[in-house]
Amino acid sequence: MFSTTRRRLMIGAAALISVAAVGPAAAQHDGPVKAAFVYVGPVGDFGYSFAHDQGRKYLEEKLGDKVETTFVENVAEGPDAERVLRQLAQDGNDIIFATSFGFMNPTLKVAKQFPDVKFEHATGYQTAPNMAAYNAKFYEGRAVLGTIAGMMSKTGKAGYVASFPIPEVVMGINAFTQAARKVNPNFETQVVWVNSWYDPAKEAQAASALLDQGADVITQHTDSPGPLQEAEKRGAIAFGQAWDMQSFAPNAHMTAIVDNWGPYYVQRVEAVLNDTWETQDVWLGMKEGEVTMSPFNDRMPADVKAAAQKIVDDTVAGTYNVFTGPIKDQAGADKVAAGEVIPDADLLKMDWYVEGVRN
Repeated sequence: MFSTTRRRLMIGAAALISVAAVGPAAAQHDGPVKAAFVYVGPVGDFGYSFAHDQGRKYLEEKLGDKVETTFVENVAEGPDAERVLRQLAQDGNDIIFATSFGFMNPTLKVAKQFPDVKFEHATGYQTAPNMAAYNAKFYEGRAVLGTIAGMMSKTGKAGYVASFPIPEVVMGINAFTQAARKVNPNFETQVVWVNSWYDPAKEAQAASALLDQGADVITQHTDSPGPLQEAEKRGAIAFGQAWDMQSFAPNAHMTAIVDNWGPYYVQRVEAVLNDTWETQDVWLGMKEGEVTMSPFNDRMPADVKAAAQKIVDDTVAGTYNVFTGPIKDQAGADKVAAGEVIPDADLLKMDWYVEGVRN
């Protein structure tokens, strides 16, 4: 493989593109598959965008000279995303992965303009003949975090640094709180919305405010290590976002959800290579290996590790679902009957909170 080259794309907010040039053609494709990735944050966030870029690198490692990849980072959701996507399609990419929820409508619009290009949108729900949707069941990992929080918190209060009130984020808050209340029925989760996926200073300030309000656990659905670092300073426990962030907070970081996108990217690019790509809408989780947990911190007591691992094992086996009733809503009213499980379709449009959430 040739060395990686870099160039600037004059589209959007001075986004950086990294190009890995490759060699011979695949058997059923005229030249290597050109695969582009669009990230909402910097690849150095060590969170969500970093995890997707690790998936891109995994794709290169597995397919070698059968694939050529590019990425654009720091792309704002909205008009900038549309311009970036259109430019990538015009540049001759065969498949484009748009990796943030807010890229959904721009991706759909550009996909209609370039019917011969394959588009894949992460965490959304719209599809087209040349646009697929893919998602990960992050909530399964947040149930593990909630179990740990419920067992280790001394105050019974967690602070949740949240990005935007979309179903994916609401679902995670609920899964975390529901799992924690299985351990401590009086557990509460205080949410602070920062209205950003990546803003280290604002995220750290939110975590500090939550700690001031009595939380001794910090969790997040934002992408910087800021909340973790604040928890480290204050002697609280915390959890990473989308990737193992323990190096930023060796004492506070108990574990993290790891978004394992690589195998999916290999599968979809191989489908382009083999001319078998079709649109689809998939939601994969622990059972498929798309959601995993980073190593548990040695500071976790043995019984906490065992309880957390049991949630993982039972989720993989299909015998545990955090959204199994009885579940009460934020007002204390019965929402899900005992033994019933909230259907996936309802989870994907979740707009209500479970008992114990303060937002």
